[in-house]
Amino acid sequence: MLKWLITLVAALLVLGLLTPWLNHLGLGRLPGDLRVKRARGTFYFPFTSVVLMSLLLTLLAYLFGR
Repeated sequence: MLKWLITLVAALLVLGLLTPWLNHLGLGRLPGDLRVKRARGTFYFPFTSVVLMSLLLTLLAYLFGR
């Protein structure tokens, strides 16, 4: 359990540090990314970006997992 928690925290830290770089590549602004602006705040969920990153990470895991 602790191993998964440490892995999750490390992944979130790396993703947080890479966010500005990923924004320059266009991730987060792809068609299918949801952004709803209201008076009380903004809801944002990048559906397409998450699917794209998941496919990329799955491909990398498959290639380097051998």
